[in-house]
Amino acid sequence: MALKATIYKAQLNVADLDRHVYLDQSHTLACHPSETIQRLMLRLLAWGLNADESLQFTKGLSDTDEPDLWRRNLMDEVELWIELGLPDEKRIRRASHKSQQVIIYAYGDQAASVWWQQIKNKVAQFDNVSVVYIADAALAELEAMAERTMQLQLTIEGEQAWLNAAAGSAHIIPEWWRRSE
Repeated sequence: MALKATIYKAQLNVADLDRHVYLDQSHTLACHPSETIQRLMLRLLAWGLNADESLQFTKGLSDTDEPDLWRRNLMDEVELWIELGLPDEKRIRRASHKSQQVIIYAYGDQAASVWWQQIKNKVAQFDNVSVVYIADAALAELEAMAERTMQLQLTIEGEQAWLNAAAGSAHIIPEWWRRSE
């Protein structure tokens, strides 16, 4: 018998002082059986860091042709493609050609640095690709906050983020390895 996804509900209030974006959004997320809670919480954080009413969670792990999140315009063109993990060059190239902007949230302290050393010269050829690294310590703090039903407050200022919930809080400092031009 196949394992089913676990459903999480999150009410996320975002105050992005850098971009002047203030949103209060409800999300229902399915945690795929092969997905960790840390990755689920990183998906939620990635939404908050790029908060936009049009930014949507996709089928993610269930559909390899889609990113983890995307923003599409009225003509169904992909404006923003958000990928989590350590994608290979082929996937990055495809995302770069399909979207106006690509953001990769890399994680995994040891694996991410090895991946970045191997891929950074290849990523440099894509003007619309950014890579952001999230440390394992921050992911552990996010995991500790996870509950099946969450009320979260995300404040972003000066390229730092503070996520607060009833179960705790996390201070996240995304490390930009590459910013698209």
